Amino acid sequence: MTITSTAQASVDLSAHRRTPPARLMLYAALTAGIVATLAPFAWMFLGSVKPTGEIVAHPSTWLPQSPTLTNFEQLLSKQNFELYFFNSTLVALACVAGNLLFCSMAGYAFAKIDFLGKRLLFGLVLTMLIIPGVTTFVPLFVLVSNMGLSNTYLGLILPFLVTPLGVFLMRQFIRDIPDSLVEAARLDGAGEARIFLRVILPLCRPSLATLAILTFLAQWNNFLWPLVISQTEDHYTLPVALALFSVGANSTNYGLLLAGAVAVVTPIILLFLALQKHFIQGIANTGIK
Repeated sequence: MTITSTAQASVDLSAHRRTPPARLMLYAALTAGIVATLAPFAWMFLGSVKPTGEIVAHPSTWLPQSPTLTNFEQLLSKQNFELYFFNSTLVALACVAGNLLFCSMAGYAFAKIDFLGKRLLFGLVLTMLIIPGVTTFVPLFVLVSNMGLSNTYLGLILPFLVTPLGVFLMRQFIRDIPDSLVEAARLDGAGEARIFLRVILPLCRPSLATLAILTFLAQWNNFLWPLVISQTEDHYTLPVALALFSVGANSTNYGLLLAGAVAVVTPIILLFLALQKHFIQGIANTGIK
């Protein structure tokens, strides 16, 4: 009996070894997905150090045959890169600061304070999430123009200081904070502002990091609004400047375009690497899929 069981176990083990494990197949699928995701970024970084003739050559090659930094030198010397970088940084950071403050305040009100019309207002926030931004683009432009904010930093920043996604994100996270903490603070005589600043915000670091990354990414890459609202070069952001100056009358400077794309993408990658732990935790805790 023992010999038969041992032989049967050996046969089953051999069959198991011959069959690819499900985990191996999963790793292979994930690896293929990672390669497909990173391939465009690898092409962008490698292409930024290629001469223009090598970029447009056919058949093309992955590795640069004659590496050069001419594209980056042209980006820094011939274009007002420092000003465009400053504009993008100013707009993105101002929008991040506004969203962190105002969206967290609105999220706290929707999650922990009972007031008249609460459900209606939150329903409007959810409705704004499903309305395409293109439908409100023209009315928003007319409103900002009538306020005299065209071609100003305030005109670039003001419409994005609060976003429906940010309010929803903060509300979902703050709702999971125990009500006992808020009630205990109220019994101790703390007002709503003190509760928000001393109790709620310290517990919202993961969701704040998530909101900061999402807001920074959206505003750093924003192209259409800065293109329309900025009428002179001194208010151009990086995406607008690259799109306008890398495309000539009859040809496109692909080397300059790729070098500019590297300059645009690098800060986002560094920000995500610095906050990825909080970002993943915030996504998990708020239930966003």
